[in-house]
Amino acid sequence: MKSFAAITLGATLSLAVSASLSVAQDRVAEDQTPTGKFLTASEVKPILGATKGNWIAVREWEGQDLIYFTHLLSWRCGLYEIRYAVNGGAQQSWPVQDCDPATHTVGAIPEGMSIYAEWPLKSVESVTVELLYDDLSTEVATFERGAVLIP
Repeated sequence: MKSFAAITLGATLSLAVSASLSVAQDRVAEDQTPTGKFLTASEVKPILGATKGNWIAVREWEGQDLIYFTHLLSWRCGLYEIRYAVNGGAQQSWPVQDCDPATHTVGAIPEGMSIYAEWPLKSVESVTVELLYDDLSTEVATFERGAVLIP
């Protein structure tokens, strides 16, 4: 007989996979032919994997906690979606603008793009981030406040 924890964990994983799959079902996998411009999951996934500790940052600023997504937004080509949850709460979607392959600076964050979310001061204890790549694969990481807090 399975323990309650095992059943709960299994149900949680099933829900997480189902949620990811439902998002992915609305999408079509992009061509993964390398371009040298870092436009595809096959090109950005190794970089984001190597720099996972930098995906987000938390900063206390003017009486608020700010969660910065600048690193992910710089490597947004190859991503369909960025989702995040604070302190184990409900997932929220962070807007990801399309990349312009004609530019030589595809990693530049477009002017006017939001780069941070605002939360009450000292309320952010952990942030879970889920990436949906344009090859329809996903990657998830959880960050504790102390590990990503900007001094």
